[in-house]
Amino acid sequence: MSSSVSRIVIVGGGSAGWLAAGVIAATYASDKTDNGISVTLVESPDINTIGVGEGTWPSMRRTLERIGLSETDFLTFCDASFKQGTEFFNWRAADTSSYTHPFSPPLAYDHCNPAPAFLTLSDDLRFDQTVCPQTHLFKKHQAPKQITSAEYAGASNYGYHLDASKFAEILKKHCISQLGVKHVVANVRDIVSQDNGDIAALKTDRTDPIDGDLFVDCSGARGLLIHEHYNIGFKALDHLLFNNRAVATQVPYATPESAIASCTQATAQENGWIWDIGLTTRRGVGYVFSSHHQSDELAIETLHRYVQNARDETAVGQLPSRVISFQPGHRSAFWHKNCVALGMAAGFIEPLEASALVLVELGAAMIADELPPHRAAMTRVSQRYNERFNYRWDRIVDFLKLHYILSDRAESYWQDHRDRASIPESLIEQMQAWSYRTPWHDDHYHADEMFPSASYQYVLYGMKFKPTQPTPAYRDFQDRLNQSFRIFQNVAKDGQKLEQAMPTNRSLLTKIGQYGLKTI
Repeated sequence: MSSSVSRIVIVGGGSAGWLAAGVIAATYASDKTDNGISVTLVESPDINTIGVGEGTWPSMRRTLERIGLSETDFLTFCDASFKQGTEFFNWRAADTSSYTHPFSPPLAYDHCNPAPAFLTLSDDLRFDQTVCPQTHLFKKHQAPKQITSAEYAGASNYGYHLDASKFAEILKKHCISQLGVKHVVANVRDIVSQDNGDIAALKTDRTDPIDGDLFVDCSGARGLLIHEHYNIGFKALDHLLFNNRAVATQVPYATPESAIASCTQATAQENGWIWDIGLTTRRGVGYVFSSHHQSDELAIETLHRYVQNARDETAVGQLPSRVISFQPGHRSAFWHKNCVALGMAAGFIEPLEASALVLVELGAAMIADELPPHRAAMTRVSQRYNERFNYRWDRIVDFLKLHYILSDRAESYWQDHRDRASIPESLIEQMQAWSYRTPWHDDHYHADEMFPSASYQYVLYGMKFKPTQPTPAYRDFQDRLNQSFRIFQNVAKDGQKLEQAMPTNRSLLTKIGQYGLKTI
């Protein structure tokens, strides 16, 4: 068997499988010569897309542009809308207001840290609204761009809310028709191994054996290759982040003209939190909770009560809902031998901050960008891949846990989250540092951090975190404050300009459906 790596076989469809297929196929010109990279996706006819979480990061714009998919086609086919961040409700016991984690960093954040100046202002002011013009778009459910904007361009940074099943479908069509991905509908029945332990081929119930040089496991939590074949260990994280259940439903809008929220809405409950995502045709609503703190039956009641209050209707019980179980954690290794796990096969924690799809994007991009030319180079690439993604998973855990430990809610669920034994040591060290200084660029050492220091500032000061020790007496401290105050004034001016210029999400998406966006 040739040692060159030219035949990529992906096991499993859904968003993870088809995103991986699209990124790899778009990176390499597929042809019929010996030098071409071929991509084959094997998809079971018996498995439907679960679609847990329907939010993306702004990185999805680059990914879709990379694979050549029209933003207009994507938005209209997937009932998608614009997501500009996350808005949090009731995460503090005595605070009835909300705060946001917008996708745009604070104004002038590259050279001016806004946090020290903000901390000298009135407690009544909100950090996000003081430092970021984008937040002015959220109250009236406004869009991040205009109909005259080119595809994937915007006045403010944005990602998407989408229908996961339709997303997988449009990716499939694009990959097959435009990128030359071979689609095989079959169930994998057996795995043929080489002498060195690599996977040589897949035996299915409908085809001849499918040979490959690199196999990408996108088979979901089952982990057909990474778990069932290679038995790679699972690193459970339920001692740090307790949520292991979600009950989800789809909520119709009251009218076709109902407003579409600019952010994912995350509303804290006694034993978890509820996501509320606005698509063009419906809302996706779900309750993420811990089965150790609440039963499935009570969780369903909690979700129905939330929807009833939001819709002011009594027939909420007629909305179908389903309970989804998951074990928070990830594989101890993601790339083993000639097999890489992506999506749920690699791991899953919970949908807070919507990190699931971005991990697929990052994984697929690294596979494509660092694809080893031959088997001998694969070992080093796999080591680098595992190091990088173990680091990324650790940072996700830290950032998600931050949301919980800053809460002062009194229920046992929230108290358990604040128990020191459930907090990663890396986060404890950060909190100790932030007790006397604010996070900024030097807090992270990687150019492609999952969550940059601006994200930590939005959550820390959105949750009213205050340093407990005096800040260092910098010689130019007053000059820094004055610079920040001038920037805060510009934030208000820029925010007002955005409000005046941007349409609502609903009106822009309607126009896109009628006329489309300008292509680049």
